[in-house]
Amino acid sequence: MQKQLVYIHGGDAYDTYEAFLHDLQNRPLRTPQGIAPKSWYQTLREDLGEKFEVFAPQMPNKQNAKYEEWKIWFERHAAFLRDDVTLLGWSLGGIFFAKYLSENVVPFKVGHLILLAAPFNTENLQDVGCGDFLLDPELLGKLQDVAQQVTIVHSKDDFVVPYEHALLYKQLLPVASLVTYEDKNHFLVEELPELVEMIKNL
Repeated sequence: MQKQLVYIHGGDAYDTYEAFLHDLQNRPLRTPQGIAPKSWYQTLREDLGEKFEVFAPQMPNKQNAKYEEWKIWFERHAAFLRDDVTLLGWSLGGIFFAKYLSENVVPFKVGHLILLAAPFNTENLQDVGCGDFLLDPELLGKLQDVAQQVTIVHSKDDFVVPYEHALLYKQLLPVASLVTYEDKNHFLVEELPELVEMIKNL
């Protein structure tokens, strides 16, 4: 039987609609032609091979993401998941998994939770824009009960989510593993063989 993995991508979230419009008007255009640069997640299914069944749902409105919309869409996919599934959340996808699993009961056992460059945003700490994707620190410890293993992966030179956010996760999740890189930025890289090998060796 294939091992299951669910990958949830990143996105942008805002406190107000006006903030979203301001960002649309002012942020630099990374790809004016609309051609996305090659990235590791585009070949994740191929790199993991036939032993894995990879779910990679396109989450709603990732340019102006809302937690409740992502929650509904993830729960639609959860019906297909079995015990010991691996959940991989990158950036906003990471805080989504952290928030969802700490606040809800899931109908399956999580084998491994991987938080890749995940922001740690709460009502009192919002140095990275996450809109309504906010954690309750008092609930976060539940992740250690929900998932058999938790791995926090972050790079010290991340220019989107400061490395200190990984340390905050580690502080509240002492049994989690912390994997640190020096030069992967926000994991905006073409290849990430280290992550592929990590998943294969779970």
